[in-house]
Amino acid sequence: MAPHDDDDDHCPAEEPHPHRSRDLGFYIVLFCAVIPLWSVPPLSWAFVLYSLHTGAIWTYAWRGTTLFTMALVEVFFSVYHYNVSRFVSGPSPIGAGNLVELQAAFKRVLQAGLASLPEEGFDEETLNVDRPGSPNESIDKLEPHDARAVDFRNSLRTWFGKVPWSHIHRKEMHAWLYWSIFNAHLPALHLIPAPHTKVLSEALEMIERRSGKPIPEGSNPAAAPLLLTLDPVNVAWRPFGWYAFVGAGNTLMRHWFTSHWGWGMQHGAKDGLEYLLRVPRGWDARTGPAPVVFLHGLGLGLLQYFPIISHLLRELSDAPLLIPLQPHISQQVFHPHFLAPKGRKETAETLRALLVELGWASDEGKVDEEDVEVEVESPGSKGKGITMLSHSNGSYAHAWMLKAHPNLVARSCFVDPVTFCSWEGDVCYNFLYQRCTTGLQLVMRYFVGTEIGVANLLQRHFDWSSNSLWYEEIPHARNPARAKFFLGGNDAILAADRVKKYLTSHGVRKGLWYDPAGTHGSALAGGSAGFQELMRWLKEPGQ
Repeated sequence: MAPHDDDDDHCPAEEPHPHRSRDLGFYIVLFCAVIPLWSVPPLSWAFVLYSLHTGAIWTYAWRGTTLFTMALVEVFFSVYHYNVSRFVSGPSPIGAGNLVELQAAFKRVLQAGLASLPEEGFDEETLNVDRPGSPNESIDKLEPHDARAVDFRNSLRTWFGKVPWSHIHRKEMHAWLYWSIFNAHLPALHLIPAPHTKVLSEALEMIERRSGKPIPEGSNPAAAPLLLTLDPVNVAWRPFGWYAFVGAGNTLMRHWFTSHWGWGMQHGAKDGLEYLLRVPRGWDARTGPAPVVFLHGLGLGLLQYFPIISHLLRELSDAPLLIPLQPHISQQVFHPHFLAPKGRKETAETLRALLVELGWASDEGKVDEEDVEVEVESPGSKGKGITMLSHSNGSYAHAWMLKAHPNLVARSCFVDPVTFCSWEGDVCYNFLYQRCTTGLQLVMRYFVGTEIGVANLLQRHFDWSSNSLWYEEIPHARNPARAKFFLGGNDAILAADRVKKYLTSHGVRKGLWYDPAGTHGSALAGGSAGFQELMRWLKEPGQ
């Protein structure tokens, strides 16, 4: 244990993470929803084995036979689910990535919060600086009690289960750094290749300068780091009946959206990317409203997002609407691409090609992905450029498009964006690691976080450097007509107050809608003030 510093008693980074008792809502969800669903596979096994062992199956009437058949289906599906779970629990397939790019991203993480930016932001009308707080800060050694160092320590300890900062020792910090840079477990020090040793030493030195304190030698297993793509995949089984319900619901929703008595959308595919598309009759790319691309988040797919999609179709009746379908985060277990989510470059290129095919963009003005800070004044569309709307996990794909093809996106709208400040670990910790104490947390953990497709995406295909979006990568971020951000103060997944601070300190003010009482997804709930503001913004012409 590190020597005790009396001043640490007053340091937020040294405060123990509070232990909260489970509320009534947790137990209501546990006994009324989670346990009943979780119990279906083992009860099915018990019933099938009993029926076969006793020979009772030969005495069943049609009701008993039907029940036995349903139980047998659950038995076979549980075997399939078990094997798929073992498959996704293998090594992460994404590899270590580009070392130069990762080093640049890691340096950018350490530069965050170093600039002397006012927390309430700049005056958007009078600020003459295009990029306030651009990544040009040098990572000098901070004093231990410097507010920037304290905030950094308090934030970074999230990756270590929110233990007091002084409990984190070098071995655990080395393990976390090695994962974040090389996506691998830390080998014995004498087995680390010399180039990796150099990178690791430089990273640790920058951490110590940025945190204002040296990392104690030795090891403290109680402060083990969260290694998202290396830790065991947490999958909770669920019955075939659940997947059948979700699959049937999504199929019905898709047919409803594409039917003549529904909305008459088209269902298509481009290089493995399925989508729903509505182009109003008579729409003109040069004179009509800008097309809207909606990127949904984790959950139940069309079944979950049916209300907001219906509102978009109704409220934006004269604008084209494109909805990429994402089966890997929609619990479509029998879809051929369920366990093969597209990565950053593949997704961005496929979307770009689709926009070109639709006539919403051209290949002219294509921007190199490595030159992400270049802003193209004329959108790469044949018309006015597209409006990209994303929710939650959809903000990752939104970020990928802005990094690769910022000239194609004329306007950006982020609702509950998990792409900002994701390097701080709050989203990872809240969604996958923290102990559930409320009914909402348990719903998110069992029905979403531990679903096999979601677990495969987040715990084996997560690329933190690709998924992190920085202020300077958002074209026209301070123009409220071109960029809009919706946050809820009671969001149980992301640290909305920290995202708000990050955006406002860089000059985003009028473009930020912050509801102190809002929860994750409340801005998409019809009738809410956030939803009304969202519809108003989508309807107004971009400037």
